[in-house]
Amino acid sequence: MEFLVEFKVNVPDGTAKSEVEDRERAETAAAAQLVGEGHLLRVWKRPLAHGESTIVGLYLADSDEQLDGLLCALPLYEWMDVAITPLESHPNDPGMRAVATLFAAER
Repeated sequence: MEFLVEFKVNVPDGTAKSEVEDRERAETAAAAQLVGEGHLLRVWKRPLAHGESTIVGLYLADSDEQLDGLLCALPLYEWMDVAITPLESHPNDPGMRAVATLFAAER
């Protein structure tokens, strides 16, 4: 199943700069691991007003529960406001046609 995950990181007031930097480094490593495992497919930054932004990611997981586990394990998770949208395939999805074409060519 594919999921569109949008989140904004809200660092608590008074958090030491070194803790923020440590968690950001750990988050980068965790994201790389999710990419390597095939769970994190794409990431975008969506600009908001006043120079702020949210992060939007396309995730692949076997279930809602698996996705929850993946997200909860992120180092910044406790500072995140998260919105999850499950996605279903559409018959006109050009990406699915490309996959089908590649699969047929391998046979």
